[in-house]
Amino acid sequence: MVQEGEASLIAPRRLPNPCLESPQRMDLHRELMFNQRIGKNVLNQKSELEKALSKHKEKQILNQEKEHKETPELERAIAERARRLEMAEAGESPPPDPATNPTLQEVRARLRHATPATQ
Repeated sequence: MVQEGEASLIAPRRLPNPCLESPQRMDLHRELMFNQRIGKNVLNQKSELEKALSKHKEKQILNQEKEHKETPELERAIAERARRLEMAEAGESPPPDPATNPTLQEVRARLRHATPATQ
């Protein structure tokens, strides 16, 4: 049932891909598939969880080193107390702390005791 016009046409064929047919690529692909099947990671890449865990451990180590380098809390408290004593002896008053401002404390107390408006 082929008509005369169709018989003279060339049937379409898929072109060969030399990259897919190369022996080196086929060997590499076979090795990668085998390694994936047995669970071996040949690229030495970490999963996202492993990356996050190592990053967290590094942060912990840095924080521990920073704590050891910083002065202990007792030494800081002693230095602060010594600075206050020196200021008291010199007759200077310490800078006003906004948390101890009486008007600010009154406003905060009013805000705490104010009842929210019901709608």
